[in-house]
Amino acid sequence: MGPRGPNDKVAVHVSRPAVTTFFLIRHGDNDLVGHRIAGRTPGVHLNTRGQAQARQLADSLGRFSIQHIYSSPLERAVETAEPLARKLELPIQTSANLVEIDFGEWNGRVISELDAIEAWRKWNSFRSASRTPNGESMIEVQGRMVQEVERLRRRHPGSTVALFSHGDPLRSVIVHYLGMPLDLLLRLEISPASVTCFTIDDWSVRFQFINSTFS
Repeated sequence: MGPRGPNDKVAVHVSRPAVTTFFLIRHGDNDLVGHRIAGRTPGVHLNTRGQAQARQLADSLGRFSIQHIYSSPLERAVETAEPLARKLELPIQTSANLVEIDFGEWNGRVISELDAIEAWRKWNSFRSASRTPNGESMIEVQGRMVQEVERLRRRHPGSTVALFSHGDPLRSVIVHYLGMPLDLLLRLEISPASVTCFTIDDWSVRFQFINSTFS
């Protein structure tokens, strides 16, 4: 074969990056939601409403080709994941990186009482430079959450992964991949038992929906 001419076509094969789909799921309702800071307190379980939400999640998400389930180790998150895990016959793998914020001295406090504390108001308006007393900063929370998403993306390329976690940690993931500042985090509503879905590869992120309750 002679040398190629200027008009000869050369076949170029471009491999498509593996796209991983993530379902981000907040745990279901419990008796402390909206009233008291549950934080990392052990023994906080789903209430009757939360258990029903978990079953509804299993029915709704069961139609998707979810291949892996990961959860915060706290009971309310694992209990939310259990009906889906049974339906899909998948194990629940717990990850400390998906755990709730370490609220430090605010853990267990009544939310209406915290509203009178200046440090609490600052925390809720200036998350990028605030820290809970003797607990975590929001930047630290976002760092461990995004690190876990990226680890699972590399571990499960081309797969569909369900992550069960908590409200603000999930918000931190969403604002990161949306390119939003942490200080706008509370503009996102992430309801108990809600689902957010996005796809990610080496080049792009696409959100399919945010805060869906499948109602």
